[in-house]
Amino acid sequence: MTAVIGMERAVVVQPSVHGLDNSATLDAIARSQGRFRGIGRIDDKTTKDELKRLHDGGIRGMRFNLLDRPRGNVNFDVLDRCVERVIELGWSVDLHIDMKNLLDQEKRIRAMPVPVVIDHIARVKPAEGLQQAGFQLLLDLLRLKHAWVKVSGADKICNTQVHTYFGLPFVEVIPFARAVIAARPDRILWGTDWPHSNKFTPGHTPNDGDLVDLLAAFAPDEKIREEILVENPAALYGFD
Repeated sequence: MTAVIGMERAVVVQPSVHGLDNSATLDAIARSQGRFRGIGRIDDKTTKDELKRLHDGGIRGMRFNLLDRPRGNVNFDVLDRCVERVIELGWSVDLHIDMKNLLDQEKRIRAMPVPVVIDHIARVKPAEGLQQAGFQLLLDLLRLKHAWVKVSGADKICNTQVHTYFGLPFVEVIPFARAVIAARPDRILWGTDWPHSNKFTPGHTPNDGDLVDLLAAFAPDEKIREEILVENPAALYGFD
């Protein structure tokens, strides 16, 4: 399960497996004594009773994979129907999306009637620079009242070997993370992406301590880091 960490008070867990079994996430929330909320997986066949059960169990959003690869094939009609069904619950929708699909789905994202969290800085392509069309769109989307960005997945974005003992890894991501944080520090989340599924090639699995250190490079200002780690997830996911 993947964690969005919020320093003692606001911790959000989401499933890293595919399918609709949310039992592990619900169990983690139940054991947290009020410290956790969760992101679940649903489809348009998930019943109202099941949605209520998930909400009562601490689920506050749903996640969809919109990447261009077999496991990311999404029926957008299903996505739209799911969004309509969770409006009354106040849930968000978490989109694992890349630059190409962000551009393709701009209209849908702008029209979403619920908060939208863009995972992993929309899998920005560091080699294409800050002016690439998809990244400029991402910055523009942050002007919307319902758009959020998660500065996570640096290892997935860079897809390079980890050099733990030679300084921070994935430094190519720093300018992009700083740009989205500067645009809307009140709409930024951070995640460990632990346990880094699909990244088990020797030398490519990141050290989570390095990722925490990388956050300090993303947001050198302590007050902004507190927003990202505490205030923002608390606001989005309904912590008291």
